[in-house]
Amino acid sequence: MRSTSPVLADAAHVLTDQLLAQLQKMAKALSGQIEGLELQYLDLLERANHDAKQRRALAFITLGAALQFVQAKGERPLFAFLEQVEYNGRRLAKLNLHPSLVMKALAEYDHLLEKALGANASGYRWAREQIHFCVVLTLNNSYFHVREAETTAHSELFHIEIESRSLKDLLGGSMRVLANYCRADIAEVYLFDEANERWMPQMNPAGVPVKPATKHRKLLAQPFCALTTSPAQLQAVVLDSAWQGRYETCWSMPLVNGRRLAGVMQFGFEKSYEWLPREQDLLALVAERCLLGAEKVKLMQDLAESEEQVRQLASRMLQVEEVERRRISRELHDETGQSMLCIRLQLEMAEKALENARTPAEISNAILKIKDVREMTETTILEIRRLIAALSPAVLEQLGLAPGLRQLASRFQRAHGAQIYLRTGRLGPVPKQTESIVYRLVQECINNIGKHSHAENVNISVQSADQLLQLSVEDDGVGFCVEDAFNKRESYGLAGLRERVALLGGVCIVESRPRVPAKASPGTKTPKRRALDPHDLWNSSVSGTRIRIEIPIPQDRPEPAPARRAAELAWQAS
Repeated sequence: MRSTSPVLADAAHVLTDQLLAQLQKMAKALSGQIEGLELQYLDLLERANHDAKQRRALAFITLGAALQFVQAKGERPLFAFLEQVEYNGRRLAKLNLHPSLVMKALAEYDHLLEKALGANASGYRWAREQIHFCVVLTLNNSYFHVREAETTAHSELFHIEIESRSLKDLLGGSMRVLANYCRADIAEVYLFDEANERWMPQMNPAGVPVKPATKHRKLLAQPFCALTTSPAQLQAVVLDSAWQGRYETCWSMPLVNGRRLAGVMQFGFEKSYEWLPREQDLLALVAERCLLGAEKVKLMQDLAESEEQVRQLASRMLQVEEVERRRISRELHDETGQSMLCIRLQLEMAEKALENARTPAEISNAILKIKDVREMTETTILEIRRLIAALSPAVLEQLGLAPGLRQLASRFQRAHGAQIYLRTGRLGPVPKQTESIVYRLVQECINNIGKHSHAENVNISVQSADQLLQLSVEDDGVGFCVEDAFNKRESYGLAGLRERVALLGGVCIVESRPRVPAKASPGTKTPKRRALDPHDLWNSSVSGTRIRIEIPIPQDRPEPAPARRAAELAWQAS
């Protein structure tokens, strides 16, 4: 049994037997004229620029349509008519026809009806007003329900967009809301995998990826409503082959990012259901919001990954700090501590030797022991200075970045034997924090070169221009796979390097060419290595690594003190 609409129930006291009797008399008075009135009315609507769908819906809500129900002598004809008005009222709302235009169209029909009734028009005024009241009440209810459904859908989509923490949650929730709004029997959203050129279903993880033809991609790039009346179009639009033959209608709405087709939403209906402009506008809006939401979700995922990297790096920094403390403690204990203990023992032995010395030879022997103690003391002092310099290089504090880098390069060259070419150019004043970080960056780079690269030549370039400090470190070593190095777990060398640069708002680019071992045939000579250009080591070597870093220099920075500037000039002059 069909349930009665609340509005129709409210109008029940109007739909009396007296009204029905008046309408039956009016139908007899207009016998043979109702179809002619409808044709005149449709002609007026066409001249008023109403499209075919609007004209059809408007023709179903007139008093003439009510009289046709009365003539049919069915059960509860006026209720059946108002149900038809309610259905077509929703269609008019989804066709974006303003209520004022609907009222104007009804007034035009009433004017035609008055002409047809002639002198008898006033006798049927009460019945016409009652039907007009019921039609307006029903239309108002229809428009309200359409707007309410749209508002509810927008509200639910908004909450889904806010609460979604993954792309799957966003797309799945949005499609469920849209399927409920459109009353679709099935819904699916596909994202286009450009790498493999295929459509990936998101609602059904077990779904089979689809590889449509190029012409199908062009068709899917536009909003489309495919019906069983066009089997070829339905087959071209529907991506899931299981839908074909089961669903009579398919709605397809593209997800377009700029000019790129990123995905498509599809809805299946078991009955023929051509979409209306209001529904199409909502789907287009949701498609745009889905793309924006997907970008937001991706940003959130990237942020979560960055936060996880920061936590790992912070944990790694604590580990490195603890390892460094243990190293310094071990060096102080094993080298400096043992040296100091040996010095004390040697001094005790020299003291006893002097106390017991009686001959010049014994005194000379004691003096030699004291010389050994002095040399050991000097070695210990140098070792302590090395440890202090490693913790906080004095040359960096006193003279600045350029001299500090020269000292660092000189120590590396003596320790590893590799040839270092250092170019500092004209460096303007740089904040101490930036100097310290750049110094540590270069130190980290050359330490990695010494440990892993086996390079023979290293090129370091530091210069400043346009409020940017530019650092480049190149080598002709064995090289490595950059992607594997960044993705390697429990390895924070390059990641830490990049994070330090990011803290200053800079950019770090790592490039590397792994060395391919040559397979020499027996009896062949090893080819000579081509000459290297120290100023362009990256382009002149067949393998190696290049790290390029750009760090912005803050504009508000103090000028160097006169004493420090004088020391810099003296260092450069030397």
